Amino acid sequence: MTESITVLIVDDHAVVRGGVRGYLETQPDISVVGEAACGEEAVRLAADQVPDVVLMDLVMPGMDGVEATRRVRRASPRSQVVVLTSYHDDVHIFPAIKAGALSYLLKDVGPEDLAEAIRAAARGEAVLHPHVATRVMQELRGTRQQVPNPFTELTDRELEVLRLVAEGLSNAQIAERLVLSEKTIKGYVSNILSKLYLADRTQAAVFAWREGMMRSD
Repeated sequence: MTESITVLIVDDHAVVRGGVRGYLETQPDISVVGEAACGEEAVRLAADQVPDVVLMDLVMPGMDGVEATRRVRRASPRSQVVVLTSYHDDVHIFPAIKAGALSYLLKDVGPEDLAEAIRAAARGEAVLHPHVATRVMQELRGTRQQVPNPFTELTDRELEVLRLVAEGLSNAQIAERLVLSEKTIKGYVSNILSKLYLADRTQAAVFAWREGMMRSD
């Protein structure tokens, strides 16, 4: 009889952890050896349990999933990290892969497909969501636009938000200026960073000035 594939589930939402665990425990060849609600706990448990596979959420309070992935791989090199997230933009995909994640799945994955991805990871085989695979291939082929055109990539509202970011306004200040919620502005900023392949709002501000979107006065 072959040994079970051991899995550590990392997600800050208890409902998600419980749902994933509930299904995986119905699989005779998979054994859940622990759950972590944050990156710090994930690193500690990975070092203690040395699981075959770590299911890693990316957006968590404190240490995020990218840094947790990097530290898990350092603490337990044999553990393969499978990202399970709701985010599929470049600012999440490439840092996670560079940090050592083997596979990248979205949370709309079917339970059977998730189990198969875990089995594949235990064999050292990568599984990528189709959108993520496309972005990785474009990156490898060099087909990604090196300098995206903001006037074709962004909506009018996103252009407006980008200019306000470049003026140095915070999300709260932009929300007040545009009479929108701060959460909505945060969403716009995230879209802008994804579409322009930028890491943070500082790069976005530099981009706006460099591309002549701002008046020097």
